[in-house]
Amino acid sequence: MSSGRLQGKVAIIVGAGQQPGESVGNGRATAERFAQEGASLLLVDIQADWLADTVKAVQAYGHPVASLVADITQEAACESIMTTCIERFGRIDILHNNVGASKGDRKTADLPMDMWDRIMGMNLRGMFMTCKHALPHMVRQKSGCIINISSTASMAARPTVTYKTSKAGVNALTQHIAVENAPHGIRANAILPGLIDTPMAINRRAQERGVDASVIRAERNALIPMGFMGSAWDVANAAVFLASDEARYISGVLLPVDGALLQKRG
Repeated sequence: MSSGRLQGKVAIIVGAGQQPGESVGNGRATAERFAQEGASLLLVDIQADWLADTVKAVQAYGHPVASLVADITQEAACESIMTTCIERFGRIDILHNNVGASKGDRKTADLPMDMWDRIMGMNLRGMFMTCKHALPHMVRQKSGCIINISSTASMAARPTVTYKTSKAGVNALTQHIAVENAPHGIRANAILPGLIDTPMAINRRAQERGVDASVIRAERNALIPMGFMGSAWDVANAAVFLASDEARYISGVLLPVDGALLQKRG
């Protein structure tokens, strides 16, 4: 098999599971693209069945792949992800955090505190803990790449408070890690997807509103300057670039993948 842009690298993808739906999710697409480019993979998700679907798809590319069911809201689980990767592959070159939830989010005055805690716990606290436990291994290697999935919601108006605030926190966390760990040869960047056609974005909203998925797609397409939503492959291709040596001098960047949506909203 010919070498790829990530040949010889070991990548952890947190949130790699494929949710049920008509399209491909960001975690699944990133796992496939990383495998296509030659990476060995540790795939992590809280849903065992979703994770199994991605593992099956990735195995077809012929590179080593391991999987782990884990809840990143628990610090012991975050530490276990890293030790599992070291035990299986001996190093951690890439940590890709594809984690985010918004279900249950509301206007500020209407938001129960337990919902704030739940969303913040997954979106920001969980991402902090995976970074925390990956960094010592990367420092020891004197190399590493962290990619955190944020959102254009972090920089634009949004009718609900927790998702926006948590993703803005991800941006700040990523930039801090980039500067703090640059002397150790570690890079950290965030991808800010806009309106992407994934099962989480489309099928959940269609179910909640009791409409066909085509209605949700049409509404979202109409908001985007380019006239259409991106796909998970667009997010995954950005991740491949940031994870590769082509991006060796890129760190602390917040990269929108959004069809110019953020500029329109800005």
